[in-house]
Amino acid sequence: MTDAPILPILLHPAPILRAKARAVAEGDGPRVSDLAARMLSTMYKAPGIGLAAPQVGEALRLVVLDVAKEEDPAPMVLVNPEIVAASTELAVREEGCLSLPGQYADVERPARVKVRYRALDGSRQEIEAEDLLATCLQHEIDHLDGVMFTDHLSILKRNMLIKKFLKEQKLKSREAM
Repeated sequence: MTDAPILPILLHPAPILRAKARAVAEGDGPRVSDLAARMLSTMYKAPGIGLAAPQVGEALRLVVLDVAKEEDPAPMVLVNPEIVAASTELAVREEGCLSLPGQYADVERPARVKVRYRALDGSRQEIEAEDLLATCLQHEIDHLDGVMFTDHLSILKRNMLIKKFLKEQKLKSREAM
């Protein structure tokens, strides 16, 4: 785990959550390393298993995640990740989001994916994933394209979930006064 300073996590409906993030360029290197460390700290503190740069206000194609058991962390940093293959077989898994805290729904996605990305050192990497890791990768890469897990739900379910979230946020802000 990392002890870098944490970042504020943006909540729905922050506009950057709906914007397409730009690719990380070569000149972004040192900034991206620092951002990745801070994102990991933020993700672990939340606690969560994945975090995309737009969720902390950075419109960059950068994702951090860790689906390992808490006592045996295995953090991953993916720069400019892209899904290059997905199975036709689908799987349903309950998803939540640090930008919609407390809201969960079953989401259907491809059961397996292959993701190509760059590591922080610039090396090209590829990972084939299934189960929780496949879901997490798809969820976080969606964030880089301005897509939230609620977009995979029926309009009725999506509206109910978002309405409930906004109502809870309103109550919290009243209590904080």
